[in-house]
Amino acid sequence: MSVQHDVRNFTQEAFTRWLEDHNVAAYRADQILRWVYHRNICSFSHMTDLSKDLREWLFGQLVISRLEPTQVLGSVDGSKKYLFRLEDGHHIESVLIPERNHWTLCVSSQVGCAMGCKFCLTGRSGLLRDLEPAEIVNQVCAVKDDLPHGKPLTNIVFMGMGEPLANYDSVIQAIGTITGNNGLQFSNRRITVSTAGLAPRIEDLGRDITVNLAVSLNAADNKTRNRLMPINRTYPMEELLSACGRFPLLSRRRITFEYVLMAGVNDRPEDAKRLAKILRPLRAKINLIPFNPFEGTPFKTPSEAAICAFQKILLDRHYTAIIRRSKGEDIHAACGQLRARKALGMVPPQRGRQAGA
Repeated sequence: MSVQHDVRNFTQEAFTRWLEDHNVAAYRADQILRWVYHRNICSFSHMTDLSKDLREWLFGQLVISRLEPTQVLGSVDGSKKYLFRLEDGHHIESVLIPERNHWTLCVSSQVGCAMGCKFCLTGRSGLLRDLEPAEIVNQVCAVKDDLPHGKPLTNIVFMGMGEPLANYDSVIQAIGTITGNNGLQFSNRRITVSTAGLAPRIEDLGRDITVNLAVSLNAADNKTRNRLMPINRTYPMEELLSACGRFPLLSRRRITFEYVLMAGVNDRPEDAKRLAKILRPLRAKINLIPFNPFEGTPFKTPSEAAICAFQKILLDRHYTAIIRRSKGEDIHAACGQLRARKALGMVPPQRGRQAGA
């Protein structure tokens, strides 16, 4: 029995070649992909500009995958968290974040994560596997279907479960589909890829595709970062920041450095001053993220006074430094929390909506 290929796992070029190899005209690729991505049609029987014989043949050769959330939780602040069950039984999460006039979607790129960051719940379970391009794209498609009327999904951030640059090929292909004319037609300027610090891949990313870059930094010296983020022992801060300096930036764009503030660990005034110094050669902006506690963590959220003092030091040195307050705390929106609760049997298996979803 032949294996059925997933249309969403093809690039447009590869799909065109596949059809031609099976004696189907190349232009059919454009038709099919527009049905799949522009109209969100997942059945060949509904593709009325294809002949009946072709539709029947395609049905026997290809599948068009989709993700259905097993759980959707709505927060009082408007954010929504989606738990998706994959075909092999694993679960991933996506988070929809309300902005002033639009929505931002945070997507996952792996099941689990191998980076082992000490302040991140996802890393505690280790890496189970990479996501396929279709599984990344399908998060976007599923959430677009669930958007409230009037606020479009315009921004996508690869800041969910996993290290995007460790699943490099699939992430690049998924972005190509998300931004492609026969794909989901998102602007490259609205796509952000975050990394824990895979320095060589930062240069690859800048060469292979145009997106925004975010770096999860979280410390201003190697000793502290080694403690928080094991990847720093392989690619220390000097190497990481050097790679950032070579990353091509669009006009008036800057690299976003994410800095999770943890009380007594990296939130002192001297940490802020050191951070301002090491980022000076770069076009940088800084997102300050007060730590979002989870069960069993040794880290604590700093006081409001410490958070504001840290920000002021950066502002006084002419940085854009924004305090990013956690959203969706009532729905466990931090990475890995909902999936972990599912694994522990703390989330009901049926689709559920709570807190005004």
